[in-house]
Amino acid sequence: MTAGIDDLETKIGKVPRVFKKLAETDPDLHEMILKLDQYIWDDGALSRKTKKLIAIAIATSMRDQHAIRAQMAGAKNLGVTKDEVEEALRVAYLLAGMPAYVNGKIVEEEVM
Repeated sequence: MTAGIDDLETKIGKVPRVFKKLAETDPDLHEMILKLDQYIWDDGALSRKTKKLIAIAIATSMRDQHAIRAQMAGAKNLGVTKDEVEEALRVAYLLAGMPAYVNGKIVEEEVM
């Protein structure tokens, strides 16, 4: 695994195999994605931790099981607390409804 993939795995929790394979099948695209990822996740006006909580709320709202798990695993790596995740899940609930909230709670109990 390349240093870029290692860093990405730390940030998001789990890198899909298809993306790892992209390093071999389309290295130029792979490199561009890693650069964009670095740009997006770096601390700026929002901290990486805050961005991770936003990502959890979005993944939960979309009911994307893979993304919820990956984002929560990455959040755990960043020191995000269960209380912080709970607040992000409440935002998802307010905007996306009970099914999204329950989806996120189930993953939170398993991952966090």
